Amino acid sequence: MQHRPHHHGILMLKLTLVALFWGGTFVAGRTVSQHLPAMTAAFLRYLVAAVFLVAAAFKMEGGLQRLTRSQLLTTAAMGATGIALYNICFFAALAHIPAGRTALIVSLNPIMTALLASVVFSERLGSRRWTGIALALFGAGIVITRGDLLGTLHDVSQSLGPGELLMVMAVLGWATYTLILRKAGQTMSPVAAITWATLWGLLFMGAGAAHELPTIAWAEQPWVVWACLVYLGAIGTVVAFLWFYQGVQILGPSRTAVFTNLVPVFGIALSALILRETILVSMGVGGAITALGVYLTNKPTNKPSTGAGKVR
Repeated sequence: MQHRPHHHGILMLKLTLVALFWGGTFVAGRTVSQHLPAMTAAFLRYLVAAVFLVAAAFKMEGGLQRLTRSQLLTTAAMGATGIALYNICFFAALAHIPAGRTALIVSLNPIMTALLASVVFSERLGSRRWTGIALALFGAGIVITRGDLLGTLHDVSQSLGPGELLMVMAVLGWATYTLILRKAGQTMSPVAAITWATLWGLLFMGAGAAHELPTIAWAEQPWVVWACLVYLGAIGTVVAFLWFYQGVQILGPSRTAVFTNLVPVFGIALSALILRETILVSMGVGGAITALGVYLTNKPTNKPSTGAGKVR
C-alpha cells in the first residue's frame, strides 16, 4: 500500500503525456500534410500503428481475438469511421489550416458524441448538458470565425473553408466510431476491438492510396516526414492508447477523460513553439468557452457510481 502514491503519480504523468502526445499529432500531421497526399499519409500512419498494435495484442492477450460475423461488421464500421474517415479528413484539413486551429475544432469530439448518442440511443441529456453543448458550439464558432460571428452570417465562405469543413467531417467520423466502440466493447476487449478496427481501416485506406503511392517521389521526402509518421503511428496512436486504456482500468473512464481537455492546450502550445503559428485572441477566448462547455457536458452526475462509464 505504501507504493500507491508513487504509482498514482506515475499514472498521472502518463495520462498527461498522453494529452501531450495527442497534442503533438497536430504538429506532426501538419508537417506530413505539406509533403504527402492525405490518403497516403493516413495509410502510412496506420501501417506503423498496425505493426505495434498487433504486437501489443499478442503480448497482452496472446494473439488476435477470433471474430464472429457481427464483430467483423462492427470492427469494419469502426475502421471506416474512426480510422479511415477521421484520418483522411485530419490530414486533408491540416493541408489547409494551421495545426492549432485544427486542435481546437477537434475538441468538439465529446460534444458531437453526446449529440449523436441522444439521437441514436435516445439518451436524455438534461439542461446542464444542453447548456454545455450550446457553450461548446458557441466557443467553436468563435474559433472557426476568428471572432467574427456576425460577419460570417453575411459571408460564410470567409470562415468555413475546406479545412474547417474537413475537420467537422473528421469529428463526425470520430463520434460515430466512439458510439460503435460501445457496441464492440460488450463482447471484445478494447485492445482487440481497436486492433481489428485499425486493420480494417488500413485496408480501406490502402485501397484508396493505391493510385497515389506510385506517383510519390519517395527518395525526395525529408527525414522529418518519416520521423513524424513514426511518431504519429507509434507514439500518438499506440503508446497513447495503451496508457489511456491503463488509466481507464485504474481510474475509470470519467476521471481519465478529464485529461483529454489538455489536448487542445498542448496542440496550440506546440504549434506555436514548433511551427511558429500565431495564437489569436479568438482562439484563446473560444477555446476557453469550448472547454467549459465540454466540462459541463461530460461532468458526472451526483448519483452514486456504479462503475459504468464512457470511453473516449
